[in-house]
Amino acid sequence: MVIVGAGECGTRAAAALRAAGWSGPIELIGAEPHEPYERPPLSKAALIGSGDPSPVTVHDEASLRAVGVRYRAGVEVVDIDRDRRAIMLDDGTWIHYQALLLATGANARQLPSAAGVRGTRILRTCDDALRLRADLRGARSVTVVGAGLIGLEVAAAAAILGAKVTVLEAAGQILGRAVPAEVAGVIHDRHQSAGVDVRCQVSVTTMSETASGVTVDTSDGRTFEADVVVIGIGATPNVALAEKAGLDIDNGISVDRELRTNDPHIFAAGDCCSFPHRLYRDKRIRVESWRNASAQGQLAAENMCGAHREYDAAPWFWSDQYDLTLQVVGLPDQAETVVRRQRQDGVVISFGVDGAHRLVSAAAVGTGNAVARDIRLAEMAINKGALTDAAMLADPGASLKLLLGRP
Repeated sequence: MVIVGAGECGTRAAAALRAAGWSGPIELIGAEPHEPYERPPLSKAALIGSGDPSPVTVHDEASLRAVGVRYRAGVEVVDIDRDRRAIMLDDGTWIHYQALLLATGANARQLPSAAGVRGTRILRTCDDALRLRADLRGARSVTVVGAGLIGLEVAAAAAILGAKVTVLEAAGQILGRAVPAEVAGVIHDRHQSAGVDVRCQVSVTTMSETASGVTVDTSDGRTFEADVVVIGIGATPNVALAEKAGLDIDNGISVDRELRTNDPHIFAAGDCCSFPHRLYRDKRIRVESWRNASAQGQLAAENMCGAHREYDAAPWFWSDQYDLTLQVVGLPDQAETVVRRQRQDGVVISFGVDGAHRLVSAAAVGTGNAVARDIRLAEMAINKGALTDAAMLADPGASLKLLLGRP
């Protein structure tokens, strides 16, 4: 078995192959020269913490070796020969496979105006995080382009470290369609209370180096000077290898419910793939999240060993910013009706309901684990395909466990 990509998805898949009963050789191939590591801390603790900034490993090389996984670090896969069922490494080595998993992840989307401008940063890898960590410790002013999760987490880190922070977002609200407007508004207000200048409906027109940093010109005629500019405008699936091999591409490597591509011997999982989702009428979606990467890697491994499991878990993600934790489950953009519940502690939960009165999403933000239980109950209801009604969802006195007793 061969796995291309040694992030969360690929590494979990390697371990899961053994758990699924595969006794043959396993090759795990990673382009980065590090042991497989967790990515969520890169935009959080890795930037702010005063301790060891080294990434947290998913599985270290010794533990992989102990279960018979050969880990090749700092190696690129340059070709797939589907007829021979073999991949070629960048040194010309060919490795044959019984089944192949592409867990190639996603790449940070580039901003054309930032090309070649020193003082600009992206955040995707641990090396990116280490560079940005060093930059933020000496920065007086930071401009973040993009108000998605990564951009806002970086903005929060920079503000905590004492920088003057400006966030520029081309859309009308922060966090796009992934988070309902009212919940996104709570995050927006928290940034403003921390002194962050958040500007929506503003795009970057030009960017240039100065003696002290970077100048950013915007569509509203303003100019911002920054010691560091962080580009956080999303990510694009890494499909180059799959495309070269003639696999179907549709907002990522196209797979079926079992995470199998149009080649029956090749699977794809994690940030790089799009798949039809049963809960959303087989709408093809691509999910960028830690949990999705882990779960899809494990399911793909089982199917590589002959199982026929379908992936149908509701998407879930979280974000830590300042003292707040945001949690979102499901797809808010699939809701036809939004129902607001305000709890006695002031926390607002935004529920999304489709035209068939099924719960399709829930989102909330609060301190610590304040929203975890309600979001978990909502997740169980979404996965169950639970019917609901607006009055019950809006009533803070009605237990969400009621959802689990309905078909």
